[in-house]
Amino acid sequence: MSSPAKRRDMDVMKLMMSDYSVETINDGLNEFNVVFHGPKESPYEGGVWKVRVELPDAYPYKSPSIGFVNKIFHPNVDELSGSVCLDVINQSWSPMFDLLNIFEVFLPQLLLYPNPSDPLNGDAASLMMKDKKQYEQKVKEYCDRYAKKDDIVNSKEEEESDDEDVSDGQCTSSDDETPGLDP
Repeated sequence: MSSPAKRRDMDVMKLMMSDYSVETINDGLNEFNVVFHGPKESPYEGGVWKVRVELPDAYPYKSPSIGFVNKIFHPNVDELSGSVCLDVINQSWSPMFDLLNIFEVFLPQLLLYPNPSDPLNGDAASLMMKDKKQYEQKVKEYCDRYAKKDDIVNSKEEEESDDEDVSDGQCTSSDDETPGLDP
């Protein structure tokens, strides 16, 4: 049947032919950046992020690594590295999922329904649980400061940092599913 390399190429091409802006790194299809817009009707609306994707050789049988290049204030995203704590990517990934699922469903759901009980950013989680209004205000401040179109165009230096900017499976929770997702 279909080899992992063919599947990877097909998934990346599907993503490139969608509405997402995809920029390959090192002329291959294993590493690339995707321009991602915050979901409507959320505090992230209007934000634009560059999301780094690294596909392992065993993709789609092994999950991709995902990380925000420019800063985002979110309980499940490490503020310094941009690495993402998302159960469906780190623990319950399935070859049935593809790259479009990540950008059309998983990341929007993560931003719409943060999980403060399993944080990578303790400050964001704490603020969200104590004062939701202040949390949303800080999210909007980060969007204004770090998540505009200019920020993703001018983030080349950050891109060249080591592999710390992607999810690494360090997220531990599998108890809390993201609302609205069926595994």
